[in-house]
Amino acid sequence: MSRDDHTAPLFFDGIEDALREVVRALGGPKVVGAKLWPEIEPDKAGRRLADSMNDSRREVLSPAQVLMILRLGRQCGAHAEINYIARECGYADPAPIEPEDEIARLQREFVEATKQLGALAAQIEKMNPALRRAA
Repeated sequence: MSRDDHTAPLFFDGIEDALREVVRALGGPKVVGAKLWPEIEPDKAGRRLADSMNDSRREVLSPAQVLMILRLGRQCGAHAEINYIARECGYADPAPIEPEDEIARLQREFVEATKQLGALAAQIEKMNPALRRAA
């Protein structure tokens, strides 16, 4: 999924507006609602989602459902909601991590940790007389 040419606003009146922007970028309430509630027909799921994003309605999304929308938004480059949350809490806009970058970072950390373990093992052998005699 990719975003269309529409540019998201920089600022929103509330968290619901930012969430609506992400849902819009994902294809609208019907598309996202069907992902949140696959057991419900898409039209009803879309209405449920629209009601859940309307602060004058009783329906609300669970934190897990909001997280799912954030993750879906991340996949298509729609960051309005997470940026809104960060700004409201006094943080800079977060930067998405590309999976390839994350894998490379983890591999570097693994190699470094392996080197450190080797160095620790050598220090232990050097300091432990019983290990020196066995060698």
